[in-house]
Amino acid sequence: MKNLLSENTNEPALLALEDGTVFQGIGFGSAADMTGELVFNTAMTGYQEVLTDPSYRGQIVLMTAPEIGNVGVNDEDFESDRPYCAGFVTRNLSPRVSNWRAQSDLSALMTKYGVAGITGIDTRAITRRLRIGGAQRAVITRK
Repeated sequence: MKNLLSENTNEPALLALEDGTVFQGIGFGSAADMTGELVFNTAMTGYQEVLTDPSYRGQIVLMTAPEIGNVGVNDEDFESDRPYCAGFVTRNLSPRVSNWRAQSDLSALMTKYGVAGITGIDTRAITRRLRIGGAQRAVITRK
């Protein structure tokens, strides 16, 4: 197992929804505040492909899979030349990278390309809220 997890993954962060609901978690990736339409993705694998899919341009993507990041990232699994989403939301960001193809961890990739992330929040509750009430704008902030 590789322990490639970036150092900037222990700062408190907030995910604030347009309806006033606020979720507390831990920030990872870029420390910049990011806003966008909050959408969810139910794929169990392929988080790097989701992150680099141009169809998510400017959106904050919530992954419903309970653990994200365990296989790291590599140059071969990009869907495009760079990540396009503004933010990434996970239930649990894996503290270890365990894949022979891994060149880096998810947080480092997001930091490099200016994508904010938050982990440690109830993604199922947020997904239910979006399914019932529809899409909402959101912000990820470490302030």
